[in-house]
Amino acid sequence: MIAPPTARIAVDATGLRWPDGLPKPPCPKGVPMDLILPAPPPVTLAIAGQSARFPVRRVYCVGRNYAEHAREMGHDPDREPPFFFLKPADALRGDGVFPFPPASGDVHHEVELAVLLGRGGCDLAPAAASNCVLAAAVALDMTRRDLQAAAKKAGRPWEAGKAFDHSAPIGPARLVADLPDLAQAGIRLAVNGETRQAARLADMIWSVSDIIAHLSGLFTLHPGDVILTGTPAGVGPVARGDRLEARIDGLPPLDVTVI
Repeated sequence: MIAPPTARIAVDATGLRWPDGLPKPPCPKGVPMDLILPAPPPVTLAIAGQSARFPVRRVYCVGRNYAEHAREMGHDPDREPPFFFLKPADALRGDGVFPFPPASGDVHHEVELAVLLGRGGCDLAPAAASNCVLAAAVALDMTRRDLQAAAKKAGRPWEAGKAFDHSAPIGPARLVADLPDLAQAGIRLAVNGETRQAARLADMIWSVSDIIAHLSGLFTLHPGDVILTGTPAGVGPVARGDRLEARIDGLPPLDVTVI
């Protein structure tokens, strides 16, 4: 609702201005707040063995971080620094269901390692970046490949192909304090029992520490940020009724049904 030009404007002690008779907008930090609409529920993720949950701030994704996947998508991995895109926090879904999205006939699976940050910062060195990771999980970067391809061809952003509703199924996370070294862990995905993707995390072009360090030069990272670290080769289409089994050695499994 936009107030007409003749509306009287009220000013309170905080200096905030709003049309008289309308609910107040959000107030600055530390000031009691009245919201014009109910606040959306926070997005939180399960942590294995913990009753407390992880609150999500942002979801960053790195593209083409496995050489063979970069090649299958028609790119030269030896010439490209990491690049990033975002998904909304509420794209994360932990209930084991993926609703097939509208406006697409070619939706692909991409299995990925997700890292959950307990610390943040900017312009971090890789050694400091590694200390930011609180937990890790198996995730899927579901992609409307036809819409992504059209956006690439037109030189447009990827949101319609990557950031749609429920586009990031994720399993329970495990605290890094409870994890073995994941450097040589296997990562794989099967569709209806048939292996489609299989690699090792060591096959990543950019390590987790490198990803965080590079990303922190572009954005100030914060506790609550989630980073999807790229997918290996073998991405492919899914259909309603498919059963996806995503695995990373040492992490809780992720099983997803496409509906």
